[in-house]
Amino acid sequence: MIRVVLPHHLRTLTGAGKEVSLEVAAPVTQRTVIDALEARYPLLRGMIRDRTTQQRRALIRFFACGQDLSHEAPDAPLPAAVVNGEEAYLIVGAMAGG
Repeated sequence: MIRVVLPHHLRTLTGAGKEVSLEVAAPVTQRTVIDALEARYPLLRGMIRDRTTQQRRALIRFFACGQDLSHEAPDAPLPAAVVNGEEAYLIVGAMAGG
């Protein structure tokens, strides 16, 4: 099971708690995790990544194991600690403005 931590504004759309668990088939990548998340919670489609280009939304960031994965290739494997459920995959709403 992959553990995913969602920011508050996305939790509101899912009706889920802060953390959700997902079954994701190997290979576990950012793309497969987000695909599984959107399949389970259809209201998230277009909120995390653009519906057409599949690119990450500008104010959304991805973290795992203390690393910013936001600019990693979507098909790069996630760290082993995320794959075996020891660590969560974090989706974070970035702050903007000043």
